[in-house]
Amino acid sequence: MPSPVDDFMAQTPAIVLGVLVIILMAIAAVAGFVLHSRQARADASAGKAEDGDQQGYIVSGVVGLLALLMGFTFSLAVDRFEARRALVVEEANAIQIAYLQTQLLGEPHRARISQILVTYLDNRIDLANASTRDQASGLLATNNRLLTDLWAATSSAFLTIKGLDFSSTYVDTIGNVAALDSSRKAARRVHVPTEVFLVLIVYMIMTAGVLGYVLTGRRGRTAAIFLSVLTTLALILIMDIDQPTRGGVKEGQGPMEALQLSLKAQPPPVFDRFRIEDAKTAKP
Repeated sequence: MPSPVDDFMAQTPAIVLGVLVIILMAIAAVAGFVLHSRQARADASAGKAEDGDQQGYIVSGVVGLLALLMGFTFSLAVDRFEARRALVVEEANAIQIAYLQTQLLGEPHRARISQILVTYLDNRIDLANASTRDQASGLLATNNRLLTDLWAATSSAFLTIKGLDFSSTYVDTIGNVAALDSSRKAARRVHVPTEVFLVLIVYMIMTAGVLGYVLTGRRGRTAAIFLSVLTTLALILIMDIDQPTRGGVKEGQGPMEALQLSLKAQPPPVFDRFRIEDAKTAKP
């Protein structure tokens, strides 16, 4: 069961989370600057000098580890994005093969299953582009109903082709459509673990505190602000990629949309052309 933190991370837009993080980083930087000022006054009273070289090593180590964590998290998000994009191509191919093999069936099974596949494809595209949870819920219910209708129609058609070698191949093809449906749903539920984001955010805040403590003067503060903004933008991008339904970076539906146009241009009667010609040729 998702924790409250998981729900908060999943439901809050990436830009809002980014704003919250940069506010916390600013607070940490100010705290680091105040602490440094107090320490500098205490050292001056005691006659001690600051060790600038040691502070430079600390900044390099902290920023380097932040870059490593950021790259690791980005890699996780991109891997999941690439997996979702690959599944789009696989599903489009599976639906196309199922549609073409359906044209080998007799009527009324051919027309019935062809129409279900076309409607199913349209719904899959709308579901992938759904922008609200309520809209996605309705489309998901339609998706599940169409899958049931598809298998019921296949079961009915199987009775007419069960004696043919083609029957097992056709059943496997329809089963592959259903399997890819489940795979895409599962891929959209898989995210970068919340714990990874929490560690990254905490480390970003601590890094801001270290920069506020170490980098002094106008140039130092400018560099700290610049680095904080860049890391926050990178965090927003990673979170956006990790949100397949609400993010701005989504897997393209190009293969599915191209197939949609192709199927609408190739209704079942299109495949009867040679059957009609062969029937005419066969007449005495």
